[in-house]
Amino acid sequence: MRPLKLFIACSLDGFIADKEGKLDFLDAFQESDVDYGYALFFEAADTILLGRRTYDSVIALNIPFPYEGKECFVFSRKQSKEDRHVRFINDELISFVRDLKATKGGMIYCDGGGSIITQLLAAHLVDEITLSIIPVLLGGGTRLFQEHPSLYGNLKLVTSKHYPNGLVQLKYELLKKA
Repeated sequence: MRPLKLFIACSLDGFIADKEGKLDFLDAFQESDVDYGYALFFEAADTILLGRRTYDSVIALNIPFPYEGKECFVFSRKQSKEDRHVRFINDELISFVRDLKATKGGMIYCDGGGSIITQLLAAHLVDEITLSIIPVLLGGGTRLFQEHPSLYGNLKLVTSKHYPNGLVQLKYELLKKA
């Protein structure tokens, strides 16, 4: 089975975007000489999963497509025209990802958003989480871990690292249910 991993940042109070859906709070913690391990992680991924709002946010940045050269799936309830970068998926998320994990290939990287992550965690399809905690309190916005009626599962801390700017990065393996 192909591993499915998260590499994501959130505020100390658990938000991945502010009340307006913006990621500006991350800017103060971007350092030109520190990538927090993202480049190595990204290099190992050959498939990217995104929710529609996350995809739209990426496109709105007006930068070169950041997932160039990777197979990229965007999950959306509304019909969308294909573009050269992504394939829009209207199928049921969990079935699609289970099938995808069973195919040949490398690591699958889910880059958000919160709803997609919640569903994948609840279905026990996530193998590893790298979480960068940004030392800021947003007080509201888009939650990283949303409420769900089923238990996500237990985690095993693999590594932790702190940076001089106050960012703390935690890497967890998800323990499979017996």
